[in-house]
Amino acid sequence: LKVCEENCCPTCGSCSGMFTANSMNCLTEVLGMGLKGNGSIPAVFSERLRLAKKVGMQIMELVKDDIKPRDIMTKEAFINALTVDMALGCSTNSALHLPAIAHECGIDLPFDTINVVSEKTPNLCHLAPAGNHFMLDLNKAGGVYAVMNELDKMGLIDKSPITVTGKTVGENISGCEITDNEVIRSKDNPYSKTGGLAVLKGNIAEDGCVVKRSAVCDEMMKHSGKARVFDCEEDAVNAIYDNKINPGDVIVIRYEGPKGGPGMREMLYPTAAIVGSGLGNSVALITDGRFSGATRGAAIGHVSPEAADGGTIALVEEGDIITIDIPNYKIKLEVSDEELEERRKNWKPKEPNIKTGYLARYSKLVSSGSTGAVLS
Repeated sequence: LKVCEENCCPTCGSCSGMFTANSMNCLTEVLGMGLKGNGSIPAVFSERLRLAKKVGMQIMELVKDDIKPRDIMTKEAFINALTVDMALGCSTNSALHLPAIAHECGIDLPFDTINVVSEKTPNLCHLAPAGNHFMLDLNKAGGVYAVMNELDKMGLIDKSPITVTGKTVGENISGCEITDNEVIRSKDNPYSKTGGLAVLKGNIAEDGCVVKRSAVCDEMMKHSGKARVFDCEEDAVNAIYDNKINPGDVIVIRYEGPKGGPGMREMLYPTAAIVGSGLGNSVALITDGRFSGATRGAAIGHVSPEAADGGTIALVEEGDIITIDIPNYKIKLEVSDEELEERRKNWKPKEPNIKTGYLARYSKLVSSGSTGAVLS
């Protein structure tokens, strides 16, 4: 065990897939807020040290030219970021972070924009957890700029926004070709014709919920099963490890959203437990919370409105049938409107997990996950 421990994750660590931090680091490049390679150069490379020096030098140029973040992060830049998000197969957390950053820039980036962009953007990369390629491979294959240049051949990239380089997106990506078509597929040979994320809507998620469809196996793209309902992450994990979850079930974890958590903590344990228990190809999970970027399978998060806000997910009962249809962007609780209305009359809000201090104030002020969970 000691030998395994010291050799499994050599050097700086093992977060080498298209997980949340790496997703947002790559999208920082696309937004124009990072230099080339910012998202993909490995930490231990001398190239990373050289990049750090270039960053310091470039900041002085930006000050001299009076170029500020809001000059760079325009609506067009955010649409570029969503486009590359779909091509790379980024973490579902990008569906929170991009709208939240856009909000700070005074830009509205509706949840539904994801599907609009996804419908016309091919998925070109299957980086872990969706596939067997890693950030090092992406870097060797040409990095984020090569992905952008390939998408530009389809007319999917707006080349006009200015970036931290002092040049436009078009000037930055010009000539940046793919060097390994196994890692970054060409526009003519994508993994799928649609992007890596999908927003599903239905009576259980009227404002939407999000899934990383590029990491969902074919047999789970459409699924219907009995709800297994838990009011916190820990109870769900215990049930999985106690072998109380059966193939075909749909695990529902609620009261873990922005208000209910509070704070929408990242749930890697239940998804890892599902896969580790051999249920990854037969069990779905839906939650008003969010997932780790390392999550794969039919893990559907950010259900909005959340349970703490009286969303329909709060009305789900053990044994209810939930139908998931990712290709058609639909999710449905198979319970009549009349029955749901009756349940709503008897529903009582759950006692807050935290009643004092900063998190209690946060819970009262935070918006829905569908709008980036920003403070109102």
